[in-house]
Amino acid sequence: MKNIMEVDGQKAVVSFDPEIGLFRGEFLGLTGGADFYADSVAKLMEEARISLQTYLEECRARDIEAFRSYSGRFNLRIDPQLHEAVAAAAAAAQQSMNDWLASRIERAVKEEA
Repeated sequence: MKNIMEVDGQKAVVSFDPEIGLFRGEFLGLTGGADFYADSVAKLMEEARISLQTYLEECRARDIEAFRSYSGRFNLRIDPQLHEAVAAAAAAAQQSMNDWLASRIERAVKEEA
């Protein structure tokens, strides 16, 4: 995926902050925030490892769950005309809207990888 790096099995989104002239990373899927900064990719990886380890140690010390759990459910609000078009496309494919949308989302995520 674009702008995603993996550090010790955890994904983080990376961007460049022009105001401070540094790369910034923030881990995804955590119950709290763990971000990190550096002026090069190599240093960013190093800072990421330190940030993640510090976060995990703090969670253990406080007996806090470190990782967010996902239920597989979310609400999506879209324009009514789009909703109607999705319902028609799903029906034409002989699928539920949920199955039709899930397959489209999965395809989009794989294309981004």
